[in-house]
Amino acid sequence: MADGSRLRSSVGRRGTGSGTDDSSSPIFELLVLFVLVFAVQQVAALLSIGLMAGLFVLAPPLTSNPWTIVTSVYAHGGVGHLVSNSLALIVFGWPVARATTRLRFHLFFLVTGAIAGVSQIVLTNAAALVLPVPGTGGVLGASGAVFALLGYLIASNRLSAGLASFVDVPGWLAALVFLGLAIAVTMATAAPGVALIAHFAGFLVGLVAGRARVLNAGSRSSRRRSTV
Repeated sequence: MADGSRLRSSVGRRGTGSGTDDSSSPIFELLVLFVLVFAVQQVAALLSIGLMAGLFVLAPPLTSNPWTIVTSVYAHGGVGHLVSNSLALIVFGWPVARATTRLRFHLFFLVTGAIAGVSQIVLTNAAALVLPVPGTGGVLGASGAVFALLGYLIASNRLSAGLASFVDVPGWLAALVFLGLAIAVTMATAAPGVALIAHFAGFLVGLVAGRARVLNAGSRSSRRRSTV
């Protein structure tokens, strides 16, 4: 996910029962959507940079252009930004897509991406009121949602589930592990213009969601069969 101020200045196993029939289709649909949105961005920018920002850049106050909470998730700050997020989506999203339904996957991507973007705006600008750090003028990009997919993949895979079933880990320790892992992964992506809080929030939400297996489409039917 890219910091909008820089722009202006220059995923598991196929779920049983109710899984997707074509597990790769949500990924393909998102890639097509990325390209289409990027094309619209370029056209809008030719007319007016302000128009493009008003349509796709999530910026404070959030109530001024509330639709950007959604549109910013699918927008990108350049070709490199688009390509890197697309490649990461394929790598991290494909295993997750195989274990859930198309609808759940798209909702997860949108919701986690929106949470990541809003977190970047709210937290950095709140910190700027009390600390000598800059706030975020605007943000756009899918990397918050992509990081959520990575977090989900890590927390919900067979190895993690197996360890959790054999080792009684206290809730506070699991929270500390998740927090430390989110910080480490976020800092590994640190670079000028990168929305680190968005990466952190997306990854952390993905870890929690993966631990809860919120995308496991076959969990309900499996539980019903086990109790019959």
